[in-house]
Amino acid sequence: MSSRPIALVTGGRRGIGRAIAIELGHAGFDIALTDALASDELDDAVIEVRKTGANAIATLSDLADIESHPATLSAIEAALGGQIDCLVNNAGVSVMSRGDLLDVTPESFDRCVAVNTRGTFFLMQAFARHCLARANGAVAAHPSIVTITSSNAIAASPLRSEYCVSKAGLSMANTLFSLRLAGHGISVYEVQPGLIETEMTAPSRARYDAQIEQGLTAIQRWGTPQEVARTVRTLATGGLPYSVGQAIRVDGGLLVTKY
Repeated sequence: MSSRPIALVTGGRRGIGRAIAIELGHAGFDIALTDALASDELDDAVIEVRKTGANAIATLSDLADIESHPATLSAIEAALGGQIDCLVNNAGVSVMSRGDLLDVTPESFDRCVAVNTRGTFFLMQAFARHCLARANGAVAAHPSIVTITSSNAIAASPLRSEYCVSKAGLSMANTLFSLRLAGHGISVYEVQPGLIETEMTAPSRARYDAQIEQGLTAIQRWGTPQEVARTVRTLATGGLPYSVGQAIRVDGGLLVTKY
């Protein structure tokens, strides 16, 4: 069995997930990157992670297919020859289209909840059961779950209401798992990114540029995926050893109450 712990990063093909996978590779983890579909982007992300000296694989996984989670965890450990000690819940979907709260469709609502909330909840459950069932202890010094939610877990955005609901629910789920697993030495954290410069946020760039200039954030610029990744590395490597269930904001002061 490998002496390196494994980190499973969901939604790792680009953006925040890709940056996290690379950062954890530098931190001494072997990496499994998941995505729902095969793609050149996913393969390229694996190549980039391997440049850190980590062993890395791509795994196809539909987060909404909760029945597949236990088999996915076992397959990753078999492929990398070790055990998963860090789960990074990064995968998620946005709304099918921005618009009036009164026009939200059940299809868009159900899609957000199925992936962002329900799928991630049951992956955390499968991972927790998997960890608690194994006879040997963790390889990592600080086994952990790090869940990427959003500033929209708190801040209401009526133009994408179903996304906000799904992330608020995920935030509570993460808190519940933190309480359940703390006694077993598994630390559970939440990271709330604000305005991060990614492909997902590109369509809203001009709108938020203007608001940033007007003081929307205390640090008047967009955040980067690497800044989120460094936060995750701190948590996954035990940088906050006496903290669990913490919501760490990587948002440039977006959620700070100000007047």
